[in-house]
Amino acid sequence: MEKQRESNDEGENSIVWNEKERKFETRDREAYIEYQLRGGGGGKVLDLLHTYVPPSKRGLGLAAHLCVAAFSHAEAQSLSVVPTCSYVSDTFLPRNPSWNSMVYKEDVKSSM
Repeated sequence: MEKQRESNDEGENSIVWNEKERKFETRDREAYIEYQLRGGGGGKVLDLLHTYVPPSKRGLGLAAHLCVAAFSHAEAQSLSVVPTCSYVSDTFLPRNPSWNSMVYKEDVKSSM
């Protein structure tokens, strides 16, 4: 299984999958989105927990790039997504409704 995978090609701001630390992050590791796999041993749900972009990199669209990388990964792995992170649920998804079909529809606490 591959440990890191590029999801775009923008130098130090390219997004890589850091499976060991459960993050999608910029190559310089300064901006990231943390996740947790839920749903038993196979992990059928990708719970996006927290998005962070340092002040020096804000306004560049990195948070959205991180979300696209996470949603694209989930789609490729046939996973549903739980948008626990407020940026994902309140900003990214309303601006990118095409990803709404991947959002996990059941109550996560009662079903996991």
